[in-house]
Amino acid sequence: MQRTRLNTLFDQIILRFRQWVFNPWRRLSVIVISLLFGNFFATAVSTTAGQTAKLDVTISASLVLFVELISWLYYRFAPRQPREQGTQIVNITTGQGAIRGPVRPVDAEIGPVRSRSTLAESLNAFKLGLTYGLFVEAFKLGS
Repeated sequence: MQRTRLNTLFDQIILRFRQWVFNPWRRLSVIVISLLFGNFFATAVSTTAGQTAKLDVTISASLVLFVELISWLYYRFAPRQPREQGTQIVNITTGQGAIRGPVRPVDAEIGPVRSRSTLAESLNAFKLGLTYGLFVEAFKLGS
């Protein structure tokens, strides 16, 4: 792509958001907010779709498709692994003999290990909130 002002602006916004979310507490807050928004979305969808009762099958099919798509995207790719900067083989002496195993050097700092990207975690949390909210609505209608 060309380096237009709009592309540069979007790149800067994404870079700043990644730097902001790098903090574990902020990342957790984004995931919790998406979980709660999924619960709210389930309540909103069930009340608006149940109001007219004409599109129940279509909306439920689209929600199932949406949930399965998110699950497929989330579980399709393997989690991100930290980059190995180098390993050493050292002898660790115990009472029963010597054990040889890979040990990272002290100066090789690989940073925090995350399982998935923030977007994938947020979408999965939204899916969980949506599913939970639909179950709660079903129990409310059943009682």
